[in-house]
Amino acid sequence: MAFFQDMVSIFKKRDLPFIERVQEAEGVYTFRFEKPQEVAWKAGQHGLFTITHQKIKDHTRPFTIASAPVENVVQMTMKISNHPSEFKKAMLSLQKGDTIKLAGPVGSFYLQTDSPVVLVAGGIGITPFRSILKQIEIEAKGAHPPIHLMYLDSNKSYLFQDELDQLACKTAVQVTYLHERNHLNKELDKLISSSTDSQFFVAGPKDMVGAVTAYLQKQQVPKRNIKKDVLIGY
Repeated sequence: MAFFQDMVSIFKKRDLPFIERVQEAEGVYTFRFEKPQEVAWKAGQHGLFTITHQKIKDHTRPFTIASAPVENVVQMTMKISNHPSEFKKAMLSLQKGDTIKLAGPVGSFYLQTDSPVVLVAGGIGITPFRSILKQIEIEAKGAHPPIHLMYLDSNKSYLFQDELDQLACKTAVQVTYLHERNHLNKELDKLISSSTDSQFFVAGPKDMVGAVTAYLQKQQVPKRNIKKDVLIGY
């Protein structure tokens, strides 16, 4: 059913009027757009964004929607190097009133469990979890299963850290910041030993997601308990 819903959603394209650009860290930018009334998504899903204010070759790219569904904006966050792609150059050139198009949102990377949850983010992989945790904070409906966010960033830039810290104070979500892979593995060992039915959500670059997934399986975490979101082109 979810597959067919995604197929229907992907053909619906809406205009997103540009609001503002915010620099989160060196080489990392958040772009905010007005949220059309008919646009809805599950926290953690991604959309297909198309450049329309300029003519470029590769004009459509997938990005996680980093804002929560209950927020009034569509937000996407991306890395932009000193030699950006045409798509990212076009994003930097957006002026208030320009629009891009959104198809979707799609994907199954969202919470749908009553079991304890471990979220593992690598660098820019924090974007889907920012949406998921913000949704939990704003809804504040009853008790959620235990949620632990493990945020691995070798540069220690930790995007959205202020928001995450405030969220941890307001909810039962635990946040752990890490900058070395072996420290992450040790923390995962503790969580695996404390609960045999935890669900693991892993998001980040391909190599990081692959390594964490392999480690979890080595520790006898069933494949069905691991969800992956490999972020390409961020």
